[in-house]
Amino acid sequence: MHFDFRLEVGGVLKSWAVPRGPSENPSDRRLAVPTEDHPLEYREFEGVIPQGESGSGTVIVWDQGTYRPLSHDREGTSVPFEESLALGHATFWLYGAKLHGEFALTRFRLGDEPDAAGQEAWLLIKANDRLAVRDRPGSPDPYHARSARTGRTLHQVAAAARGHDG
Repeated sequence: MHFDFRLEVGGVLKSWAVPRGPSENPSDRRLAVPTEDHPLEYREFEGVIPQGESGSGTVIVWDQGTYRPLSHDREGTSVPFEESLALGHATFWLYGAKLHGEFALTRFRLGDEPDAAGQEAWLLIKANDRLAVRDRPGSPDPYHARSARTGRTLHQVAAAARGHDG
């Protein structure tokens, strides 16, 4: 069970697996492991990916929306989003159905480092802005999550794929 965090960049969906899901609490640091880029059509995919295939399991679109890049250099000049990702730190404002406000993706481990086991790793962090959650955990419960597209739960999507009503 994990959440995929995807941002449209350069005609593809840059993707990270976020095991505990994104958090709206700035004190939470969420591991985000890069996965392969996905085609834009994946923005709307809900269904069941068969066992043995990459990303197998039931999939819903937990959140959807747009984002605005916020990355800039030390002089305050805007940096193209794709370049900020390549440099290892990108900030952006989310306009999602569920997630709102400023977030950052920060690379903290390169895949070619001795202890990295070939795997690059990032942190997904909510900024301490006016939309941040501070008085409770900011992570979603994946077992009670509903699709931002259809309102269905994981159970309902799986049942529909089996040909049953949810």
